Amino acid sequence: MIDMIIEQRRRQLGGGMEVGRVLPFARRRMVGPFIFFDHMGPLDLAPGMDTNVDVPPHPHIGLSTVTYLFSGEVMHRDSLGYEQTIRPQEVNWMTAGSGITHSERFEHARAHGDHLHGIQAWVALPTEFEEIAPSFSHHAGLDLPQWDDAGVAGQLIAGSAYGLTAGTATHSPLFYAYLDMAAGATAEIPGGYEERALYIASGAVEVGGTRHESGRMLILTPAASQVHALEPSRVMVLGGDTIGKRFIYWNFVSSSRDRLAQAAEDWKAGRMKLPDADDKEFIPLPNDPFPTK
Repeated sequence: MIDMIIEQRRRQLGGGMEVGRVLPFARRRMVGPFIFFDHMGPLDLAPGMDTNVDVPPHPHIGLSTVTYLFSGEVMHRDSLGYEQTIRPQEVNWMTAGSGITHSERFEHARAHGDHLHGIQAWVALPTEFEEIAPSFSHHAGLDLPQWDDAGVAGQLIAGSAYGLTAGTATHSPLFYAYLDMAAGATAEIPGGYEERALYIASGAVEVGGTRHESGRMLILTPAASQVHALEPSRVMVLGGDTIGKRFIYWNFVSSSRDRLAQAAEDWKAGRMKLPDADDKEFIPLPNDPFPTK
């Protein structure tokens, strides 16, 4: 029932910000169209903290980013002019397409203190949509269907699963959902997709008779159909149909290495517009731009 187990690798992003890097992994680059998966926190942020914890403006191409929080608050600003706070049970869905820049700031934490915990994922775009115009949308409420049954409180973040469809605008067949599971509860794992995975954000679960702890992504075989919580657990289920090989260079994703090189040159040359409301600094292209380590 489990094809592969990927343990998160803790990474310091600077300023005290730590994440658990899950995808891409050296032996497993993608799950369906999901090409990047970071577990943010859990992290206590003190009032008056330094701005080094923030993520200044940086660029993307060829993907959609999706941020989902269990706790905390993040301010998003982008080069399209959007300024949108994200809170738990909400989604910021940003499609980079031909190119976008954005920042992520912890302004609420700086003023009041906060406990940050959540997931950021990237969804690679199919070849025919890699260069579409960039876009941004914020979703909450009925856009993100919820259910509560037999100890499982679920929320559909994107795509179609559990007989429901989320309001986020996706570009290929996929699903992405959050399951808040009480101890002893059992949840179905959506089927009907070429590739599927499960990530344990907290707690411990059982799949196929084996116990798995938090910080672990389980790449599932077609036979996997259920997950059982051994203690209160937060679980992300995700997957979709494959879209072909993709390359990653820093924050850029593409089916073409030449396109990645062009994006890097555009960023270094200052040809990518910064957010109007956050244009005083930016993240330079790093010397080691690959996120797989």
